[in-house]
Amino acid sequence: MKLDLDGKTVLITGASKGIGLATAHAFAAEGCHLHLAARNAEALNEARDAIVEKHGVSVTVHAMDLGEPGSMARLADRAGDIDILINNAGDLPSGPLDALDPAAIRRGFELKVFGYMELTKAYYARMQAQGGGVIINDIGNSGENWDANYVAGSTGNAALMAFTRALGGVSLDDNIRVIGVNPGPVETDRMVKLMKRRALDMHGDEARWTELFSLYPGGRPARADEVAELMVFLASPRAAYITGTIVTIDGGIAARGSIIKTSKRANAEISPAAAGILAEAGAVQ
Repeated sequence: MKLDLDGKTVLITGASKGIGLATAHAFAAEGCHLHLAARNAEALNEARDAIVEKHGVSVTVHAMDLGEPGSMARLADRAGDIDILINNAGDLPSGPLDALDPAAIRRGFELKVFGYMELTKAYYARMQAQGGGVIINDIGNSGENWDANYVAGSTGNAALMAFTRALGGVSLDDNIRVIGVNPGPVETDRMVKLMKRRALDMHGDEARWTELFSLYPGGRPARADEVAELMVFLASPRAAYITGTIVTIDGGIAARGSIIKTSKRANAEISPAAAGILAEAGAVQ
């Protein structure tokens, strides 16, 4: 399918690894020019060089701490006008209520919840002036599949779902589309590191980490490129009437209300402690 994105300019936050990096490659493959923002300057430069060499598009990097107050406004000033915004930077703390550090929650919300809202505000006005645009919020399915062991993440993601629906419900009047994407567990570096630690705890061997995926839908998490390709389609004119909604990509986890299989056999094979570990490992958004 021809997506008609050639020559568009895209800003992606949290673009140095994981879903953000996969999304950068996916948009570049469609001929889009990129602005990539994250803290890790070395990783951003490596990504820029690889993308330019492979796709021949323009790539500008912005190495900055997006969690600092005012950083999103500064990023918008540096990047200038764009056609598509991908809000992706975020790291909400995991853990149950009694284990949460209030300072860590505030830092996480500053980067993801308030950061998404601040950068969206800056670019909504710019997109109005230029006649339209697309804003996609990478959120996470814990906002709809609530998890008491990821209470800050569930709360923050639910807030971003509401924000996306509220703004996207009226944004087409300005020829702007605002959409949310809710990935479930995604095989990123962060998730692999956590799963190796869990395999060591459960089996005494970190090399057995892939065995922990057996109770996920299809026996695996999503790949970062699968999430990226969904976002590219949603940003394209082929999805011109999609706005104010959340598209979930989690293999059916949220639909069944659990990160693990709910069959009698599965329930008999997994302990409550193991179920908690898998749930925590899935809470990577």
